[in-house]
Amino acid sequence: MTMGRVAAIGERARVVGLALAGAAVLVAEDAETVRRVWRDLPDGIDLVILTPAAAEALESHPAAPGGHRPLIAVMAP
Repeated sequence: MTMGRVAAIGERARVVGLALAGAAVLVAEDAETVRRVWRDLPDGIDLVILTPAAAEALESHPAAPGGHRPLIAVMAP
């Protein structure tokens, strides 16, 4: 079985623990940083876990660069 890569984007306090599960943790404390991290999303990411604030910052940016569309999950508030 092949496992895809997972990334977590959002506030440090909410995403840092996901590194223990093997996720690439991309800390972004504000909307501008969230959008920058999203644009620079590493290749091969199949699932992106977003904090609610990160999801709100990306409402108008649904597709990752290059048209890649990873599965997106938003944490509960």
